[in-house]
Amino acid sequence: MFKKLSISAAAVGALVAAAATVLSPAPASAVSAPLSGARIAAHFDLAEGRTPENIALAPGGGAYVTFAKARQVAEVSPEGAVRILATMPEPADGGVHTPALGFPLTVGIVRAHDGTLYFLYATGTADLTGVWRMRPGCRPERIAALPADGLPNGLALDARTDTLYVADSALGTIWKVPTTGGTATAWSIAPELAPSGFLGANGLKVHNGAVWATNLDRGTVLRIPVLRDGRAGQAQTRADGMPGIDDIAFTGRGDQLLAALDGSNEVALVQGDGTHSTVLTSADGLQNPTSIALRGDTVYVLSAAWSTAEDPNLVLAHLAR
Repeated sequence: MFKKLSISAAAVGALVAAAATVLSPAPASAVSAPLSGARIAAHFDLAEGRTPENIALAPGGGAYVTFAKARQVAEVSPEGAVRILATMPEPADGGVHTPALGFPLTVGIVRAHDGTLYFLYATGTADLTGVWRMRPGCRPERIAALPADGLPNGLALDARTDTLYVADSALGTIWKVPTTGGTATAWSIAPELAPSGFLGANGLKVHNGAVWATNLDRGTVLRIPVLRDGRAGQAQTRADGMPGIDDIAFTGRGDQLLAALDGSNEVALVQGDGTHSTVLTSADGLQNPTSIALRGDTVYVLSAAWSTAEDPNLVLAHLAR
């Protein structure tokens, strides 16, 4: 998520565009190795608020996505058809107190093996902000409340321990919630998670015995070990120099990962030693990319078009192994 104070849509776009200009050079070239064959697989309706924020892969080649501004959870077929699964209730105050943004939004999403979807809803109100669960064929239900003055953003599932981790971009906290629901506990409040002007902890993944988080303001990738007793170890900065970093996805080669760089309209390939290179740009269709997923050799990249205000979409590319 790369969005500023929601005074108006135009103001959001201007702020993001200005940040991208200052922080990043102009797009380099089109798709670069080890990616190839980039194409836009689906276009979403910006007028309907269908700004895709996060993705969870579905069986059969489709995907589940959250449309942030529409407050929706949807299924996107392999052919690009959209089916709305749920539209979240609007808060009584319209969401004007949602931290940093001023509007309610659906955010991170994951899928469990039994088909249950878990997702985040941020509203700035105590009655709706939190972790929500939607079982197949059922309506969403909130299973854990989160602070109204926080901005739950990234969501990760550790299927081995039935634990959900939530990145709070406003409070600089990673919350821990059992998949059965209950009270959220602050798992890590490492200073490296804190924002430095806008949004801090953002993208989130569980990988190789650790929780990995990005910090949008600081442009970093963090690794926080999960200790034997389940507590958080010391946060380690594993990569930096990527302002506007949003979601990440591991490629299956050790700690190598792909990162969505929202403001600069790029996807970066980050090596295990922290070095990184650009592999996708706006020339490939990226419009403020927000999240990434991998299915075999196929890379899925969602773009929300927060500042471009042109074409929220889903880009697919091939990853050479």
